[in-house]
Amino acid sequence: MSNPADYSPPKIWTWDQASGGRFANINRPISGPTHEKELPVGRHPLQLYSLATPNGVKVTVMLEELLALGHSGAEYDAWLIRIGEGDQFGSGFVSVNPNSKIPALLDRSGPAPIRVFESGAILTYLAEKFGAFLPTEPAARAETLSWLFWQMGSAPYLGGGFGHFYAYAPTKMEYPINRFAMETKRQLDVLDRRLAESEYIAGSTYTIADIAIWPWYGGLAKGWLYDAAEFLQVGSYKNLQRWADMIGERPAVRRGRMVNRVSGDLASQLHERHDASDFETRTQDKLGGKDPAGT
Repeated sequence: MSNPADYSPPKIWTWDQASGGRFANINRPISGPTHEKELPVGRHPLQLYSLATPNGVKVTVMLEELLALGHSGAEYDAWLIRIGEGDQFGSGFVSVNPNSKIPALLDRSGPAPIRVFESGAILTYLAEKFGAFLPTEPAARAETLSWLFWQMGSAPYLGGGFGHFYAYAPTKMEYPINRFAMETKRQLDVLDRRLAESEYIAGSTYTIADIAIWPWYGGLAKGWLYDAAEFLQVGSYKNLQRWADMIGERPAVRRGRMVNRVSGDLASQLHERHDASDFETRTQDKLGGKDPAGT
C-alpha cells in the first residue's frame, strides 16, 4: 500500500478488492444478493436476523425489555447472520433488507409479513406496535426521537470512522485517526453534558433513545469497543459512566447483549434465541461450543 501522503485520487474511481483490508471479502460497490439462500422461520410472530454488533444489540435489548414488561406478542426467534461469511448477501436476507445490513426484522403477526430494516426504524416500529419506551406526549416524544436520530447520525463517525481507522485499517494513519478521535470525544462530551442534567438520555424515563445509544457509547465507555478506553480517556466522562453502568445492570439488557453473540466468554454467547429458557440451556458453554444446529 502506498504512503498516504503520496496518494492522489484517480479521475475515475475503480474497485480494487485487494485494498479492502480486513473486510475485503464482504465489501463491494454494488448491492443485491450473491447467492440463493432462504431464511429460516421459527414459530414466533417476530423473526430477527442479526448479529450482536452494537446495532444488533439494540433490537435484542428492545425485545427483551418488551417481554420483561409482559408483552407476549414480542416473543421472537433470533437467527444468527454471520456477516463475515456473507450471510447478509443471501437472497432471503436481501428480500428483508435490500441494504444487506443487520439487523433485519420480519413481523409475521398480521395477515401479511411486514419487513423492517435499519435499527432505528425497528426500535420505533416496536415501540409504536407495543406502546412502550416511546412517550406519546409531544415534547417528550420529540426529545426521544431527536436523541434516537442523533445516534443514527453520529455512530457512523464512531464505527465506520474512528473504529475503522483506529482498529481495523491495514495501516495506521495519523490524520483520519485524529479526525475521528476528535469527533468521537466531542460526541462523548455531548452525552456527558446531557447526562449531567438528566437521569436518562431523553429525560426522566428509559426510552428507545437509551436502548439505541447504550450499545455504542455505553460499550465505548466500558471499554468493550475497539480497545480504545485509554486512548480516548473514557473514564473522564463521569455522567456517561454512571448512565452506562445503570443501563448495563438491567436484566433485559444483559440478556439482549447475549443474543446472536459469537465472541467473548462462551457462557455469554447465545447464537440463536427461540425461547426464554434458551438463556439457561442453549448458551455456548452448555452446547460445548457448537452452533445450535450441531455444527
